[in-house]
Parts: sequence; C-alpha cells; structure tokens
Amino acid sequence: MFDSDDALITACREGDIHAWNTLLDKYERLVFSIPLNYGLSREDAADIAQLTFTILMQSLDSLREDSHLAAWLATVARRHTWRLLEQKKREQIGHAFDISENPLLADESQNRFTNQIEQIQWVHQGLTQLDEKCRQLLLALYFSAEKPAYTEIARQFNMRVGSIGPTRARCLEKLKHILQDIT
Repeated sequence: MFDSDDALITACREGDIHAWNTLLDKYERLVFSIPLNYGLSREDAADIAQLTFTILMQSLDSLREDSHLAAWLATVARRHTWRLLEQKKREQIGHAFDISENPLLADESQNRFTNQIEQIQWVHQGLTQLDEKCRQLLLALYFSAEKPAYTEIARQFNMRVGSIGPTRARCLEKLKHILQDIT
C-alpha cells in the first residue's frame, strides 16, 4: 500500500493509523537495536525507541520529502543512546573516581568509544547505500533485537528459505564493496 517512505510519511501526517502501524513495523527493530548494540539494556532500548518515535511524531510536519526515514530514525536513536551512555558514564565515574585525574585512562576510554561510534556510522552509511531489499534483509538478519528464524525471514521477504543464505552473501558482498569505497 505504501510504496515509499514519502508515501508513508504523507499518510502519517494525515493521521492514517495503518500508516503508523506500518512505519512502526518497518523501523521498530532498527531503532530498538541501536541502543542494544551500544550495550544498553532492553529497558533502556525500549525507552530510546519510544523517545525516537515520539520525536518523529513531533517532527513529522518538518521532515523534508527527500528525508531518508531509516537514516533519520537511526540518527535520533544514536544521539539519545549517546546521551544516555554519557549520563550513565558520569554517574558511574562520579561514584568510583574522577577520570580527569588520570588523563591516560580518559584518553584511552574516549578513543575506544570514538572508534566504536565511527565504525557504527561507517556501517550505517554503507547500509543506506544498499538497495532497499538488501538493506532490509541485512537489518532483519543482523540488527534485530531478536534473531529471527529463517522461516520468518522467508515469509517477511517473500523468499524461499534456501535462497536466504545466497542472497545474504550477495548483499554482504555489495556492502563490502560500498564500505571499501567509503574508506
């Protein structure tokens, strides 16, 4: 029914409840997986997902027609994940010791965190350059909150179970070439 994110956004702006449900079904796992990938709990991930979709509701009228909804949602979820991580780090450090007293430890911790963020952004940038089918398949296989069964993936993507592995391999090869071009 909704052949593009633009159509989905337009229908959501008009208050179409089916569009909202479709949008949530399409992007909920992506948004939920981001805080999990940063090591946050399922409860924190649920809070960030709720916050992200609330911000989407509030920002719906200001989204441009050419907005890449997956990238927009991922960016919002990442920013709120980083904020929560920083808050938790400050709370934890405040109780243990002041990291600023040991600049080597502070630099090492910050470098490791920065490298992880850069890698995640690099992979995300590569994923956004894949065709929709490959992107959605890889997101479903590798970035879902729960590991889905191949039968579920086959049903979701209207594929034979036996074709998922070869399709996944081709998509990963495409992603590899894109990532090599980005570096």
